[in-house]
Amino acid sequence: MLRKIITQIGSLPLEDVGEAVAYSLKHDIPFLPELPKRGDAMLEYIKHPGKMSCLQEFKKHKFETVKIQCVGPSTLMLSGYKEDQAVQRACEHITAIMDGLQAKETILFLDEPALGQSGINYQEIWEALFSTFDVISGIHTCGNMDWDIMFSANIQIVSFDASKFDLTKYSKYRSGKKIAWGIEKIEDIKDFQEGDLITLPCGMGSPLYKPEDCEKHLQKLQKISGEIKKELKA
Repeated sequence: MLRKIITQIGSLPLEDVGEAVAYSLKHDIPFLPELPKRGDAMLEYIKHPGKMSCLQEFKKHKFETVKIQCVGPSTLMLSGYKEDQAVQRACEHITAIMDGLQAKETILFLDEPALGQSGINYQEIWEALFSTFDVISGIHTCGNMDWDIMFSANIQIVSFDASKFDLTKYSKYRSGKKIAWGIEKIEDIKDFQEGDLITLPCGMGSPLYKPEDCEKHLQKLQKISGEIKKELKA
């Protein structure tokens, strides 16, 4: 049943915690907001695992399905962390987020924006990290990479910027994976299947977005969600 389609990567151009959490709750699958303007940039928050601006307010709510995210170990290693340090920091951060989080089902995305530059055997690292938690596993990357590696990894959801990359040939042999399509318009989606998600192409905390853009872009995703459901029923 196609009910829960819309979520977001996580970062928002907002500063007010209450406003950010309220905005997240409007999505089919609420997501833990990250507020870069309050120090929640990925390479900053990981220095103090679990110290997220919206975390305590977010945990006041109960969820059927919720999406959380953490900077991925490969990105941390590319930023100068040793492998054991990178995995430990990510584990500590995810543990702090999930402690007290009231959700029947949790989707965890590791945010790995620059995998195309990495020579690291990140598949094994991801698998070890995900096995520690009771989550639906996903990887988000916003750059180009060897997509054969991504689609052969032992994860459940591949999240990418579909407004920039056409992965039709890969999605035809998904190996059971779902896709989180980062889109600007419905034409960016080439092969939507039940269980897939739609998001904006990148975190709204980027310079591409302004605070007043939030509602506008959510309405865009809601309209596209309605079109997707109509097409799949046809």
